[in-house]
Amino acid sequence: MAGESRRRSDPPLDERRSRILGSLRSGAAGRGALIATFSTLVFFTLLVLLVTHAPGWPEVRSTFLDWGQFKDSFPDIAKAFLLNVKIFCIAEVLILIFALVLAIVRSLPGPAAFPLRMVAIAYADFFRGVPTILVIATLGFGAPALQLQGVPLSVTFWGIVSLVLVYTAYVSEVYRAGIESVHGSQAAAARSLGLTHWQSLRTVVLPQAVRRVIPPLLNDFIGLQKDTALVGFLGAVEAFKQSQIDAAATFNYTSFVAAALLFVALTIPLARFTDWLVARDRRRRQATGT
Repeated sequence: MAGESRRRSDPPLDERRSRILGSLRSGAAGRGALIATFSTLVFFTLLVLLVTHAPGWPEVRSTFLDWGQFKDSFPDIAKAFLLNVKIFCIAEVLILIFALVLAIVRSLPGPAAFPLRMVAIAYADFFRGVPTILVIATLGFGAPALQLQGVPLSVTFWGIVSLVLVYTAYVSEVYRAGIESVHGSQAAAARSLGLTHWQSLRTVVLPQAVRRVIPPLLNDFIGLQKDTALVGFLGAVEAFKQSQIDAAATFNYTSFVAAALLFVALTIPLARFTDWLVARDRRRRQATGT
């Protein structure tokens, strides 16, 4: 009776096996995390030792990592960084709108829309081929020099226009990839229900396309945030330009490090948010089997 009672209280063989496998996996995962942490610490320790024991390290430290210069220059650079944020926010809104219009134009069907498609293709090819700094220099110096009535003279304005022109070409390709990723049967089903091409595009295709391209869109806007520093080439006093002014006045480059930290402080959270969106989309696709 005692043996029979003991056999009844014992868990099934499959359950015990799963528990053993689970404990082994958790132990292996713990060891893997420990090894990864240890190897990372060793790597960065060796890297720090290599840099700090280099012959030129004292001079580099005094030139790029002067705490006194950092405290003196950081307030002005942080104030100038607000211009970078302003340029980024304005340009981002305009790019999202214009790039979507350009992508829709490229997806127009039929021979009647061929000229519009060719214009959209030529626009995307041109502005993706020309370096951003050249577009900024050409518009920033050339447009005000025309002295046309009503043409703004603000270098910030033309810097925003240049970034919008360039990034609209890139983002339109992201939108177009999203539109083409939606299976044609989706639009065909919408048309069979009596919807027009525009209605099916607006209510069926675009919502799916935009949802799929959010992560790459955010990656483009990380690049846009960094490229706002190029507007300083025209003379606008943004963070990088202010750091150049401070470096020229003190012959010390710690101000560059201060400006870099501000850009990093803004782009890293956006990058992690992008990674989170990608992981969430992957989990959703695995759950739905698509």
